[in-house]
Amino acid sequence: MLDRAWIAAHIPHQGSMCLLDAVTDWSPGEIRCRASSHRAADNPLRADERLGSAAGIEYAAQAMAVHGALLAGADDTPRQGYLTSVRGVHLHVARLDDLPDDLDIHAERLSGDGNTILYQFAVAHRGQALLAGRAAVILDAGRLATESAP
Repeated sequence: MLDRAWIAAHIPHQGSMCLLDAVTDWSPGEIRCRASSHRAADNPLRADERLGSAAGIEYAAQAMAVHGALLAGADDTPRQGYLTSVRGVHLHVARLDDLPDDLDIHAERLSGDGNTILYQFAVAHRGQALLAGRAAVILDAGRLATESAP
């Protein structure tokens, strides 16, 4: 199991914005992570003293970033990914901050090429689905824009 320190060293999210505590399982096609930061009063995604369930999309996006770092391997620098769209998102609860146990985050890579990846994601608590959907990620968007400029 990879811990929060490993995660923070491999994704751009730092401090309280690094939302994940651990990678509990992964393969080239999917990743599972655990998080407790939804209960933190200083969670940077909180608004009006609550953490809405849509914030779970960021938890899933960070799991996707960790997956990219794991796929890059120890000797390669992971490519920068940008969440470009989310679709088919179903929110099954109104908020996350009132859940007493850790969140389980799952992301499965559905397809991809050298520049874009499509993931399916789900966030659960005690086996109950909280939210789910699909997300498109573009890799190295800044570099691609610069290369295609006239």
